[in-house]
Amino acid sequence: METTSPQKSGPTPGSDPETTPRSGPETRMGDLTASAGKSLSRQVSLRTVLRMVRDQGTISRAELARQTGLSKQTVSEVVGDLMAAGWLCEAGQTSGTPGRTATNYRLNGSRAHVFGCDLGGTKIRLALADLRGRILLERSVPTPPEGGETVLDQIVSLLRELITEAGIDPASLLSGAVGAPGAYDRATDRLRLVSNIAGLEAIHPARFFKDRLGIPIAVENDVSIAAMGELDLGEVPRDGTFAFLAIGTGVGLGIVSEGRILRGARGGAGEIASLPLGGNPYDARNFASGTLESVLSSAALLHQYHALGGAGAGSISEMFDRLEQGDPVAARVLDEAARNIALAIVAVTAIVDPEIVVTGGAIGARPELIDRVRAALPGCTPNPTPLRISTLGARAGLAGAVVMAVEKLHEDLFLR
Repeated sequence: METTSPQKSGPTPGSDPETTPRSGPETRMGDLTASAGKSLSRQVSLRTVLRMVRDQGTISRAELARQTGLSKQTVSEVVGDLMAAGWLCEAGQTSGTPGRTATNYRLNGSRAHVFGCDLGGTKIRLALADLRGRILLERSVPTPPEGGETVLDQIVSLLRELITEAGIDPASLLSGAVGAPGAYDRATDRLRLVSNIAGLEAIHPARFFKDRLGIPIAVENDVSIAAMGELDLGEVPRDGTFAFLAIGTGVGLGIVSEGRILRGARGGAGEIASLPLGGNPYDARNFASGTLESVLSSAALLHQYHALGGAGAGSISEMFDRLEQGDPVAARVLDEAARNIALAIVAVTAIVDPEIVVTGGAIGARPELIDRVRAALPGCTPNPTPLRISTLGARAGLAGAVVMAVEKLHEDLFLR
């Protein structure tokens, strides 16, 4: 089992100065929604204040009133309710007018916990985080080759190990998010176009986790959830439109516009593996993985290298090593790959017009390839879209899953 050090530093279990969550079922959402049940307007006020505190980090009551438009009395009452229920805690004081100070408030991170999971064909990465999105523990394990429910059971088992290791109350776990390969249809709770994990298309993943854990889980395409990680920690426009292009064992695209993932009618938005580029779109053998993926995946590129007479490379990484040594066959393979990627980017630009395309994945993060794509773009479009290699690497998916889990928790707080 491989253990990784979290990028975000979290508190040592048992040493968090914030309020320790109460044990038992009262740590679930019910106590907050019960107090909100007095009126619909109070529920709206609670949610508005909680979101504003989350977005601002720390904020005073006066500033809450100013930014939300709620009356000072309403803000005072709502903050009191949220403090009593343990969702907020004091975060020091700031000086106001001469002789006056204001108390600041922030989310009480230990009041609730979430988990984020990046499910890949070879690895499962999972992180346990608090209400503020701070990662407490994370771990990476191989994806079980059996596929299907065995893979999802591994996620549940790993999560329970982290909860025990962190020393938190299991009842404080209120939400989670899983990034999975393929297109996820939220209406039917089914995955399709999954080419690297057998048996996932036959499972209802959100229902599976709800049955095992008793909490609501968000399921999202793995590349789309990585795009949310880029939005949270990367260098992308916060209120604009960008695309995250992942190239590795497969090919995928996540599109974010005004802070939201574009999913499409059945979760298939961004499935550029199916673009009719680089191969024969009428060949039914390409229906499962997609025509573009049939020529751009790591396995496809390595096959092309060997078919053209390349030698000395048993993996895609070794093929890049051969490129550095001046191998003309490796250069030829990557030149053609760059042309196909450039055409795919032009197709995406024609539809969603992103401000920037961020590239990632085992292949998409290689500057040797992306430099070739930049060189190829002016040959097929007069206005090339800027490209940038992700600075998050393999962590983008995990970071995005935690962000989505926290967001789902806030959305669900007043729905129970």
